[in-house]
Amino acid sequence: MSHPSPLVAPDRAKIDRWNRILEPYRTPDTVRSVTQLVVTSLCFLGLWYGAYRALAVGYWLVLLVAVPAAGFMMRLFIIQHDCGHGSFLRSRRARDWIGRLIGVLLLTPYDYWKRTHAYHHAHSGDLDFRGMGDVDTFTVAEYFSWSRWHRLKYRLYRHPIVLFAIGPVWQFGVKHRYPWDAPRNWTMAWRSVWWTNAGIAAGVTGGALAVGIRPFLLVQAPITMMATAAGVWMFYVQHQFEHTYWDRHEEWDYYDASLHGASYLVLPRPLDWLTGSIGVHHVHHMSPRIPNYRLRQAHEENPEFHEVTRIRPSDTIGLVRRALWDEDERRLVTFGEAHRMARARG
Repeated sequence: MSHPSPLVAPDRAKIDRWNRILEPYRTPDTVRSVTQLVVTSLCFLGLWYGAYRALAVGYWLVLLVAVPAAGFMMRLFIIQHDCGHGSFLRSRRARDWIGRLIGVLLLTPYDYWKRTHAYHHAHSGDLDFRGMGDVDTFTVAEYFSWSRWHRLKYRLYRHPIVLFAIGPVWQFGVKHRYPWDAPRNWTMAWRSVWWTNAGIAAGVTGGALAVGIRPFLLVQAPITMMATAAGVWMFYVQHQFEHTYWDRHEEWDYYDASLHGASYLVLPRPLDWLTGSIGVHHVHHMSPRIPNYRLRQAHEENPEFHEVTRIRPSDTIGLVRRALWDEDERRLVTFGEAHRMARARG
């Protein structure tokens, strides 16, 4: 992770213009937020219990019920996500404790995640600020400067099985238990790691005492795996598309990166609701202080947000093949394209 000079500030006129557009949507509605938390929590718990009771019928039914349960687990993540951005409730103490408690269920140390995710938002699309809170992305020039072994490792990392199957298990099951990339002076983040680990141990113990360790894991494991894989997929497609935004630090612009480096993931309305409209990702990056339930409103009421890259779930197959940023053509290319361009350029 490199540390170049301080961030390049956009011009004051641009800041004022965007603040005028975004300000009406930034205030959280306490009643709406609390209702969202209660409804989501009760639905998740009800589905979890339904999956547990389904064990008596057959594991096929457990897996069937686990699908909507994973959806509500993702919705709980969106609530934690909003807490981390300060957009869910006005009380910092309340939102931080809600985020920490949800983090135990999500295997995510809240204060560590909050800090790395803030880094992602502050530097998204800046080629000189990579390496924390994002999907590793390298340039064509960097790729061809490596050894064959280094290139092979990156190609394996970018394989869909690694990204969406092995990656979530590694990220949530291993790395979040001991995030070695966190500096030691991140006291609150490390405290969050240890307390989250203790909370997970307590939760598993409680589940084992309540229903037995085997039934508990048979229910919880598929829900967690589905939710984390879907979450990683959503995060991936919201930034990894052909004409996304990357620039060197001297030319990088926060607002351009937000508008052109984050996609609008078009989902059916039920899925949009279940995922807290996080697919309206360009608006979220433009202002993380907007609560999830105001993102779509902000998009629809402002034509400035309409000229963005729209992504549909069916586009995923094409997107996962793009892995290298070509600084000359300013687009994300496949490994095959990179090799063909390298041969053509001599």
